[in-house]
Amino acid sequence: MKQINLKAVSLICLLASTQLHAQTSVKLTSPDGNIGFTFRLAETPVYSVAYKKKVLIADSPLTLEFDDGPFGKNLALGKTVSRTGDETYDLIVGKAKKVHSHYREITLPLKERKAPFREVRLTVRAFDDGLAFRYEFPEQAGKPSFVLYDESTTFNLSGNPLGLVMYLPNYRTSHEDFYYRERFDKMKLDKLIEMPAMFEFTEQKAYMAVTEASVLNYAGMYLSKEEGLLCGKLSPNLDNPQVKVKAALPHKSPWRVMIISDRVGAIIESNILTNLAEPCKIEDLSWIKPGKTSWMWWNGGKVTDYIPAPGNNFQTNKYYIDFCAANKIQYHAVSDYADKAWYTDDGTTGDPGPNYDITKPVKTLDMKKICDYAQSKGVNIMVWVHWKVLHGKIDEAFALFEQWGVKGMMIDYMDRDDQEMILMQEEFLAKAAKHHLFVQFHGASKPSGLHRTYPNEFTREGTKNYECHKWQADINADHDINIPFTRLLAGATDYHLGGFRAVTQQELKAKWTLPFVTSTRCHMLAMYVVLESYLHMVADYPEAYKGQQGFDWIQTIPTVWDETRVPDARTGEYIIVARKKDNEWWAGTINNSTARNVKMSLDFLDDGDYQVEMYVDAPDSETNLNHLVKQTKTLTKKDVLELSLAASGGAVMHFKKI
Repeated sequence: MKQINLKAVSLICLLASTQLHAQTSVKLTSPDGNIGFTFRLAETPVYSVAYKKKVLIADSPLTLEFDDGPFGKNLALGKTVSRTGDETYDLIVGKAKKVHSHYREITLPLKERKAPFREVRLTVRAFDDGLAFRYEFPEQAGKPSFVLYDESTTFNLSGNPLGLVMYLPNYRTSHEDFYYRERFDKMKLDKLIEMPAMFEFTEQKAYMAVTEASVLNYAGMYLSKEEGLLCGKLSPNLDNPQVKVKAALPHKSPWRVMIISDRVGAIIESNILTNLAEPCKIEDLSWIKPGKTSWMWWNGGKVTDYIPAPGNNFQTNKYYIDFCAANKIQYHAVSDYADKAWYTDDGTTGDPGPNYDITKPVKTLDMKKICDYAQSKGVNIMVWVHWKVLHGKIDEAFALFEQWGVKGMMIDYMDRDDQEMILMQEEFLAKAAKHHLFVQFHGASKPSGLHRTYPNEFTREGTKNYECHKWQADINADHDINIPFTRLLAGATDYHLGGFRAVTQQELKAKWTLPFVTSTRCHMLAMYVVLESYLHMVADYPEAYKGQQGFDWIQTIPTVWDETRVPDARTGEYIIVARKKDNEWWAGTINNSTARNVKMSLDFLDDGDYQVEMYVDAPDSETNLNHLVKQTKTLTKKDVLELSLAASGGAVMHFKKI
């Protein structure tokens, strides 16, 4: 009897173990079946991701550290909830006008078996172009809020993928640095890595970008290579660095996103971040009007000789307003002059003094007069502001801006993305919308799809860009070409475009006034279509554009699109981007510093004949970078364009249906 009972107990234990394993291993696939997600409860929760049955992310632990102890061991998996999502939504600003979102989703309730019996839910969504998951913190008995010390989300990359990554020195950052192309085993240890980060899996023949979506009331996340894993690192609270997130329950983390494809262009085309963002929170959208803007700060406030005293005054701004009116540039930006803001401040633009007041312009500036004059010319006014100066008087300042006739603003020097700053950014967007103001963030963290939720967010900086030519001489085409494969995957970027005075890299010297650029004219033009932004700058001074070939491209190119396609791209070498507006297509290609010939398929076009106006690099563009050649052709979707790209060169095309 004793032996029989032991066998029975062993059988029961085996069955229980099998049932537990069945309950704690869950799979999810994308609608097309190419992306697979597997979750299981080991010592801690782990997940893996495969693309076309080849593993990209091997078992990766997920744990959380709360103020009342770690969460990740002794967990039970509750009843999973599955659903499918299928929606179509419109974007007011974006790379597509109408977006179709289709996904499969599971929610995995994880509850501790021992006191304090906390519960966290992991929600996972699989799209055809990627996968995302987030943590959901439901209401807990007797616990109205939570404090999170760390979120240990990890990515155990399979094999030794080739990464394209940016390292940052610390969490106080403007998110502006160079990218490094290196294998995972050569990547630096214990360094903050900016997101998005791009990885090319050679054996699996796949690409994967890692970033986050819908960052609201949470800390921004970075990556760090530790013990063979990529580990998530949350931006700490300034006053109490141990604390990363503090919020009332229930609450949700941002989405941890992996954009995946075997075609790198598909990752650039993806709308997965807006798919994961919350729907639009602004009811009246009629006032939101993207466009291009002057930016005289970049050129040093250069004016003509007939203005004897340039500065923060009516005559200087009138000169730029007249230029915008004559050249179809929708906005003129009032910023600073000689490092002094347009508003009262006894400090500098980057370091406000103890006595500042954003509601009081300097004595030489009448903002109402400037706005009225601009409006009479069909031009709108935006202003530059330091976030600190604005934050103490948001409601008063925004009401005054609306009264003056200001239409938007650049908010600068944010330089962090801890939870407090993330909350501030949402406050700026929400309150600005009430006063019909758009927002452009500078010195700010990456976008996360919020231009769906708040379409008055027109663009963000968060890139090392042509502003740097004012003080250093190391921004070039080899840096430009990395942006579409990294930072641009998160959304719109402000890159200080429009430099029309190019010199070779050897001739370049940093200049605070009238800085130069070092890529061909065609390369500079193509950036207006390659880079996504709903408020592209026309940053050079007016005389730089006078009588210059290619300026007509800047005057006429849209800034919002119905559709985006990437006919061809090779990481770190070149990219071709085509964008549709109404019945016309605009396309641009930028090249790195190696001359090459590329073939461009036109199968993105509709049926029928198109007249194509093109600007291409001139035969001498590598030495005379401002030279270009205009061509006109008649083509169809069956044709293939052969493009000869100079070193640091490019080409642009405008397709009009005949």
